[in-house]
Amino acid sequence: MRIAIGEFISLDGVVQAPGHPDEDTDGGFAHGGWSHPFFDPEVMGGALAQWQAGTEALLFGRRTWQTMAAAWPARAGDPFADHMNSVTKYVVSSTLGEDELTWNNTMRIPGDQALDQIKKLREAEGRDLVVMGSASLTRTLLAEGLVDELRLMILPVLIGGGKTIYPTDGHLRTFELVSTVVSGTGVHVCTYRPKAGA
Repeated sequence: MRIAIGEFISLDGVVQAPGHPDEDTDGGFAHGGWSHPFFDPEVMGGALAQWQAGTEALLFGRRTWQTMAAAWPARAGDPFADHMNSVTKYVVSSTLGEDELTWNNTMRIPGDQALDQIKKLREAEGRDLVVMGSASLTRTLLAEGLVDELRLMILPVLIGGGKTIYPTDGHLRTFELVSTVVSGTGVHVCTYRPKAGA
């Protein structure tokens, strides 16, 4: 399975709480829900549907999984929600108990086994293993060279601080642009893959 990262991201690289005001207020973050004014159902919705069609399973960090698990089951009946609820889900966590995994088809990957288990999933047959949100997990996967595709919806907004997915270890990592389309709201929907030999 390829590991594909999907993110709503600001011009200054922030991915924190794009969905709603109370999604993630860590660090006093006060701009939750910042993606909504820019959502374009035709271009962005079309890209999400296309990416969904290639998804074998979803991979989350604990906080993102908890946010998603609280939201999606109540939205049954919508095709995207039905996919989110039925697809296999993995959550990396050292604290969630098995009795807390109430979202359909969720399996826990213990935090201290995360990289080994994710490498095994990546080597398994299947379509894409998609990471949504999950800034800390994504940063680790990028740092470890385990990301096969970056799917960024780059929104025309500067947030001025917040969580990012990018490693800060000083290593140069080169990607190539595979596709891009611009929505009517000014969002660049871009797909990048690691450059071969880089």
